[in-house]
Amino acid sequence: MEGDINVVTAKPEDVKLMKKLSKIKHTIIVMSGKGGVGKSTVSVNIAVGLALRGYEVGILDADIHGPNVPKMLKLEDMRLEADENGIYPAEVPPRIKVMSMAFLSQDKDTPIVWRGPMKMGALRQFIEDVYWGELDYLVVDLPPGTGDEPLTIAQLISNADGSVIVTTPQDVALLDSRKSVSFSNALELPVLGIVENMAGFVCPHCKETVNLFKIGGGEKAANELGVPFLGRVPIDPNVVDAGDNGMPLIADNGSSPAAEAFEGIIDKILEKTEKH
Repeated sequence: MEGDINVVTAKPEDVKLMKKLSKIKHTIIVMSGKGGVGKSTVSVNIAVGLALRGYEVGILDADIHGPNVPKMLKLEDMRLEADENGIYPAEVPPRIKVMSMAFLSQDKDTPIVWRGPMKMGALRQFIEDVYWGELDYLVVDLPPGTGDEPLTIAQLISNADGSVIVTTPQDVALLDSRKSVSFSNALELPVLGIVENMAGFVCPHCKETVNLFKIGGGEKAANELGVPFLGRVPIDPNVVDAGDNGMPLIADNGSSPAAEAFEGIIDKILEKTEKH
């Protein structure tokens, strides 16, 4: 999203950040109220889907403690380079740039034991010290919940287009997704919509849909909370295989029901962000 940036009146420490954000047209913040709902899978497939449509896309993996995006894009062994322009993000064809804590950790089995201020500083560097270049879309993959990382990103990227909230149909997941909507509203971050993930299993043999975890809960929550419903993604074993193999489903098997669901979600996101 492009907007007016008053560098003259900004604090000196914010000028660099604001100049970097001015080169990013649209920012989508993907979040969830709880873990295990497939948020990173949704983030990566949205980003790859946008890139396949010709957009220049960045993915900011903002999960400091459990970064999964590099694994899903087969970038686990990537090490980044830097010069006077900043840190160069990893690149994935056709038009995707990726930044993640996983690239900076020497040992992938060693946990990141950081308190809030260190995480906040790292996330700021991931934006202002990374050479993102000109981007049409920056997709931010947040850790679950409404703690330090979501709050930091929402404050740093105050002109983001909005949040995409990922949930599953179970009542406990829906309860937490409501908190994500309230969090977005409290920070005046527009809610682009709710994605209901793992919504039914399509049998590969008979094509019948079996509702393993209920269905329709995400849409019901969206209606009750007065936010858009972006769509539901069915359970598909190929999603897991594609992610583990570093080839997101939307690029690996575009004709599958899950991939088609992602395409529909991207259509709605584009409609909303282009208007924004």
